[in-house]
Amino acid sequence: MKHKIIDQYYKGNALNAYELFGAHLCEERGKKGVRFNVFAPHAQSIQVIGSFNDWSCQGYMMKRADEKGIWTLFIPGVKEGDMYKYRITQATGRVVDKMDPYAFYSELRPNTASIVVNLEYKKWSDEKWISQRDKNFDKPLNIYEVHLGSWKKEEGQEWVNYKTIAKELIAYVKKQNFTHIELMPLNEYPFDGSWGYQCSGYFSATSRYGSCQDLMYLINACHKAGIGVIMDYVPVHFVKDDFSLSYFDGTPLYEYEKPQDADSQWGTANFNLWKEEVRSFLMSAAAFWIDKYHVDGLRMDAISNIIHWHGNKDLGENEGALYFIKRMNYNLHTKFPNVMLIAEDSSDFADVTKPTIDGGLGFDYKWDLGWMNDTLKYLEKDPIYRKWHHHDITFSMAYFYSERFMVEFSHDEVVHGKKTIIDKIFGSYEQKFSQLRTLYLYMFTHPGKKLNFMGNEFAHFREWDETKQCDWDLLTYPIHDAFHKYFAKLGDIYKKTPALYCKEYDWNRFEWIDADNEDENLFSYMRKSDDRTYIIILNFSPNMYKAHPFGVYDNGTYKEILNTEQDIYGGTISELQKVKAVKQECNNKPYTIAVDVPAFGGVLLEYKKRKPSVKKKDGKKELVKK
Repeated sequence: MKHKIIDQYYKGNALNAYELFGAHLCEERGKKGVRFNVFAPHAQSIQVIGSFNDWSCQGYMMKRADEKGIWTLFIPGVKEGDMYKYRITQATGRVVDKMDPYAFYSELRPNTASIVVNLEYKKWSDEKWISQRDKNFDKPLNIYEVHLGSWKKEEGQEWVNYKTIAKELIAYVKKQNFTHIELMPLNEYPFDGSWGYQCSGYFSATSRYGSCQDLMYLINACHKAGIGVIMDYVPVHFVKDDFSLSYFDGTPLYEYEKPQDADSQWGTANFNLWKEEVRSFLMSAAAFWIDKYHVDGLRMDAISNIIHWHGNKDLGENEGALYFIKRMNYNLHTKFPNVMLIAEDSSDFADVTKPTIDGGLGFDYKWDLGWMNDTLKYLEKDPIYRKWHHHDITFSMAYFYSERFMVEFSHDEVVHGKKTIIDKIFGSYEQKFSQLRTLYLYMFTHPGKKLNFMGNEFAHFREWDETKQCDWDLLTYPIHDAFHKYFAKLGDIYKKTPALYCKEYDWNRFEWIDADNEDENLFSYMRKSDDRTYIIILNFSPNMYKAHPFGVYDNGTYKEILNTEQDIYGGTISELQKVKAVKQECNNKPYTIAVDVPAFGGVLLEYKKRKPSVKKKDGKKELVKK
């Protein structure tokens, strides 16, 4: 037995409990087989049953390895691919067959057996990527959120395969200028409609899409192509199905003891995050995906339900859960310092992205769900009424620097009758597209890292359905194809423009030109780097503004590098503007530029700061300001 892991496990500090628990191929006393270890302190007895003993009622009896509840057994002759379960005589005397909480692979649902696998993958070739990756604070981070089972399917196939989808998915992601893929949960889960968020196997890569090695192939191929991989992780709740964690040994081993605490809003069971063994289980599961599958980040779901009981601020803070999340993030950062930890948190709880040593929760990024809700709420309104909701757009910058935010349009925004992003927008078919292009100019020039769900990039009109692939035939329609090209161009500009990502959490890099022009539905602001300034103008009205004045700091020429109404993107404008600043105060700035702003359109202008010229005087070089 691995005594150091056991000690850390009981103290709630284990990051590698999977090295002890589960089914491990090994050799003992000259015989090859599998060592099984499981935690079930209140079980009366446990048998290992499986394909190797015909699921016999006379299974192999496990023995208690310690007085605290670990059971163990070595079975010679068991090999990779063999299926197994634990037949537990629970504390109540009830006999039930359970999957292994630490199973590394499982049967395809609706079957529930655990499967013995070897997680060693000899084809990893991403050492350089792993050594050079970081948290991307001063790098572009443009994430493509993917539900692997419904991105694209082969004719007649229910499921895609991790390995066979790799080439096409990676090529597509690179062409669209995404930097990372975020995979919705790939842990094992019984109900397709939960999308993986109602989990049964926390260490088990879902068998829907192939083998463990197939998933490793996909991630390795992403890294070789320069694409990072983020995995969704659900540390809040698990399924109540009898074969899984629920009342594992006949007692609430993983869930809270009181039903009012244990029963979640999703019909699942909340983890008891006050219990040390549960903390070790979840910390180890998080570390497992980083260690064994080389993922570059974890997006942690429903963090508001960790902060507050049932995610309800009125019920108060869950102090034990907060202690757990701080401990987990601290330990993960210590062991994997170049891996991103991202919080999906809808609360206004402070210091989510502040380091734990300074009293924060220790996440690297937090989804800006407030920005998403306010922005979409604004665009749903008739432009006549938008003037009274103008600050739905500007409000995000009032709190942006309180956390390290990520702006996102995720899968949650395009399901359950909410409509897709384009379909939410007020107006005619053509007006929706014009405003959609302006919306995405706003998103890509707003401070904060970016995330979009699959289909957003080509203006998907149908709500997402996990049983159907994306409507790729939309790209045969010119207006969708043009938007698809526009989205890729935005990604290209974003990746190549340091002012849009470098030091973006420094308030000196952003400035409003005019945040209060509600009568014209106009918004204008600057993004800055050391040598360049970018002017962004957004018009969410149906009126075109000719030679509209905007204040700037610098004299010189401002070159338009993107107009949302360019003809190549579905608009009518063929030539981009160059505007010369004049010495005239405007918006409390010394110079003015006069810009044509299209109806429902947006403009991105670049100003390159002129370097001082150098002249010689008495044999010495002098800088001459221009």
